[in-house]
Amino acid sequence: MLALEDIMDFHKFKQQGMSVRAIAHHTGYNRRTVTKYLRNGLKEPRYKPRAPRPGKLDPYRDYIANRLESFPQLSGQRLLNEIRDRGYRGGYSILASHLRKVRPKPPVEFEQRFETPPGEQAQVDFAEFRVTFTNEPDRQYRVHLFLFVMGCSRWFWGRFGRDQKLPAVLSGHNGAFKALGGAPKTILYDRMKTAVIGTRNGRTDYNRHLLGLLDHYGVTPWACRPYSPKTKGKVERLVSYVRGSFFMAREFADMDDLNRRFEHWCREEADRRRHGTTRRIVADDLRRERPHLRPLPPRIYDEAMRVERKVNREGMVSVDTNGYSVPDNTRSRTVDVHVGPSTLRIFDRTGKLIATHPRLEGRHECRIDPLHRRSPPPGQLNRLTIIRTGRDRVDSPGIPVRPLDIYAAIGDALSQIGGAR
Repeated sequence: MLALEDIMDFHKFKQQGMSVRAIAHHTGYNRRTVTKYLRNGLKEPRYKPRAPRPGKLDPYRDYIANRLESFPQLSGQRLLNEIRDRGYRGGYSILASHLRKVRPKPPVEFEQRFETPPGEQAQVDFAEFRVTFTNEPDRQYRVHLFLFVMGCSRWFWGRFGRDQKLPAVLSGHNGAFKALGGAPKTILYDRMKTAVIGTRNGRTDYNRHLLGLLDHYGVTPWACRPYSPKTKGKVERLVSYVRGSFFMAREFADMDDLNRRFEHWCREEADRRRHGTTRRIVADDLRRERPHLRPLPPRIYDEAMRVERKVNREGMVSVDTNGYSVPDNTRSRTVDVHVGPSTLRIFDRTGKLIATHPRLEGRHECRIDPLHRRSPPPGQLNRLTIIRTGRDRVDSPGIPVRPLDIYAAIGDALSQIGGAR
C-alpha cells in the first residue's frame, strides 16, 4: 500500500508530461502500479482491517465473564490466581486492562439531601489555610478556621486561629453562640479529637470539656459516621465557599486583620447572599430561625483546663509556647494554670489567684502585666523601653536601659579598689 505522498508524485509527474514508463523509472515502482494509481485518482489509501491475533487471555474470557456476573467485586488478583490454575501464562496487566472494560459498573446511588427544622442543628468543623501576612512577608503561617453553620438558615460564624486545640474549640463555640444570640438543640461533629475521644461498645465518647460547654448551653452533641464527610455536607461545602469568595487573592496584615475583615465579609456579603440550595436570603432565614433557638444562660462558659507549670527565672509561665507573667513577689516556683476559652488564670500552691491574662492566640508570644513588675527607681523612668524580639509581644515596660558610661565608671572604680589592695 502506497503512501498518499507517493500517489501525489505520480500525478504531479504525469501533469509535467512524463510517461508511465518514465514515472516508474523515476520513482522505482512497477509500471502497473503507477498505472493503477493514476487511473484511480487522488484517493487516500485504505487499509483493510487487520485480522485479530489470538491473545493469551482469549481462552479464559468466558470464565472471567461468568465469575464477574456472579461476583462483580471479585478482585483482579483473585481472578489472576484462578485462571493461572487453569493454565493462563500471561501477566496481570493484560487481565487488568480487560477487567476495566468488562467489569460491571456499580449502580449510581442518588444522594438524599438532609434538611433540618429551624433551630434544630448546627455543624462544626475546622479548615486549614496557608497565609503570608504583609507584616511578616518572609514567613508563611498555617492558620485554622473554626466554622459554625446553622443547618436550616445556612448562617455561619467563624474565626481564624493558630491551632485546632481545645481552647480554640471552646472559644469558637462561645463566639458563635454570642453572635447567633442563642444555641441550637444539637451540633454535628466529625471525628476530631477535641470533640470525639473514641467509641466503646457502640457508644461515642466525647471530650469531657466539650461536654461541659454543651451542657452549659443545653446542646446535645452528635458525631458523624467515620469516613462519611457528606454527613456534614453543609459545613464541608462552606469551606470551599470561604476559600474561593473570601480568602483567595487577598492580603492580610496579621491575624487580627484577617479576623476583622473576615467578620465584615460574613456580615456584609455572606449573610446577604441568596443561598444556592435554599434560594432564600441567608439573613432573612436567620431572622425566622432565631425564635426557635435555645436562650443563652446569663454567663458564658469559662471553665478551664488545669495544668501545672514552672515559673522560670524571668517570672514567666509557658503555656502552648506563649509566656505569661506572674508577680515579682511570687514565692511558689510551681503554679497551677487554668486555661479557659478566652482567659488564663494562674494560682499559687495555696490556691490563691495571682495572675489573670487574656489567652494569646498566636505562638511564641509574651504578655507581661505591668502590675506584676516592681516600679523602677524614679531616675530611670525615662530610660524604660519596650522590648520586642522576633514574634514576642510585650505589653509593658521592659528592661531598664543604662548608658554605657555607667559601666565604664563602675569598671574604673573596681580597678581603683583592686589597686588600693
